[in-house]
Amino acid sequence: MRVSSGVSEKLAHLEVLFDEKVKSYCGLSDVEDCSTPARKIIAESMLYSLNAGGKRLRPMLLLEMAKAYHGNMDIAMNFACAIEMIHTYSLIHDDLPCMDDDDLRRGKPTNHIVYGEDIAILAGDGLLNLSSELMMDTLIENNTSVRLPFAMREILNASGSSGMILGQVADIKYHEAAVDVERLDFINHYKTGKLITSALVSGAYLGDASDDEIILLREIGKEIGLLFQIVDDVLDVVGDPGKLGKRTQIDSRNDKTTYPNLIGMERTSETIEHIKANILKKVEKLSIDHTFLVSLVDFLAEREY
Repeated sequence: MRVSSGVSEKLAHLEVLFDEKVKSYCGLSDVEDCSTPARKIIAESMLYSLNAGGKRLRPMLLLEMAKAYHGNMDIAMNFACAIEMIHTYSLIHDDLPCMDDDDLRRGKPTNHIVYGEDIAILAGDGLLNLSSELMMDTLIENNTSVRLPFAMREILNASGSSGMILGQVADIKYHEAAVDVERLDFINHYKTGKLITSALVSGAYLGDASDDEIILLREIGKEIGLLFQIVDDVLDVVGDPGKLGKRTQIDSRNDKTTYPNLIGMERTSETIEHIKANILKKVEKLSIDHTFLVSLVDFLAEREY
């Protein structure tokens, strides 16, 4: 679709830029220069997953909001790299045998298949710590900005035990009980939506967004996260593994409750359209240009990967 093609182009451009930036930001620009075998193996494992491709959706959201609200884009790029490190760490851990037990991610063997469970866990831990170091270094270098700490706190809160980790716990524990739409939305919001929301909100904090805009972006982010996850659930049923870069039918294999198996594909499609409409109504209330977010919603609803 024409309107969402701009999002695809932004993602493709960001992937090239991101892969160049993240190595230098992390101090991992040349794995061969690592001084000990231990340093080399952890650096290799971290970079293996960090540079394995992916949509780079969260960095894009952060950068686009920082740009829309007139933020410093060098600062924003640091925060964008940090949020992708957090997302990547969560994927490494999510793929572990004790979690979803996946052996393919982004078209490549998952981290623990290549490096072992022990190193994979440590690589995820390393990426999480590096993300905080990168944001804190940026705060220290730009200590006159009163808004940067709010952006950092937004991301850390969304990825911790009040956010993404809480969602993962709920996903594990609700698996043992009956799950209805309300519980499923809780899981989806915390496991997926919170970090997506934090990308929008932290990007806005890096600019000059008002408190009212921040509140509205939180509402939009929550619904974008839900839209993203529901489409992900649909793709797990009907998607092309070649395009997805991972196996399908994972949720059914793990006996996970999703929108398609809870309410059926027809009602799931109707829910997607309803969420799209809700997001677009809220986007219209923002003071910034709406083009990117409108294109984003179309892209997320229509994506095949």
